[in-house]
Amino acid sequence: MTGGAGGHASTYDRVLHAIGSAIVSGALPEGHTDTVEGLTGRTGASRSIVREALRVLGALGMISAGRRVGVKVLPRATWNVLDPLVIRWRLASPERAAQLAELRALRRAVEPEAARLAAHRPAPDQVEHLREAAAHLATSQGAEEFLVADRRLHGLVLAMSGNAMFVRLQAVVDEALRERAHRPDRPDHAVPHDVELHLAVAEAVARHDGDRAAALMRTIIDRTAGDEHGPHT
Repeated sequence: MTGGAGGHASTYDRVLHAIGSAIVSGALPEGHTDTVEGLTGRTGASRSIVREALRVLGALGMISAGRRVGVKVLPRATWNVLDPLVIRWRLASPERAAQLAELRALRRAVEPEAARLAAHRPAPDQVEHLREAAAHLATSQGAEEFLVADRRLHGLVLAMSGNAMFVRLQAVVDEALRERAHRPDRPDHAVPHDVELHLAVAEAVARHDGDRAAALMRTIIDRTAGDEHGPHT
């Protein structure tokens, strides 16, 4: 390990990713047992860094650790599959298609209803922020700028729903948007129809038209499935 806080952080991230990815991919399958020493040899990192990574994986429900049983990989049913780390590892694994389908299903169940609720009694400043985020999509230069505006708009809709549980799903939605923005076949400019749909959501919310806001949001989400077969225009 290199010295300094930066070296520690980068080594820790590498080790966490290596072990987490190995669990998700099945290289370290359910029921696999190991030791800190064994994982130190596997990753080439220090015991302290391996322990830090194991604490995070334990909090994610992916492993258990004890003096007598060592480190044990837990069943998928215990994993926190809503955590961004687990989502990213699954997207980078053979489970990618399943993870994409699950993200779409969750978004389709939540975001249209959030848009409907957001249209009930939107505060004037909330509507203004929503319109600004939609407008920024149209003027964005490149995938990263589009992603920033896209995350803001979808986050605002969740917040405006007034449902605290919906708001807690923002990190999941962020990961879905991030995955889409970083696909290699995505154009490096804003897709006009995507922009039009987001602008229309903002206007539907502003006009208190919950049914239209929900329908538009559903269309936005459904378009992500088509992205896997080629970019939209």
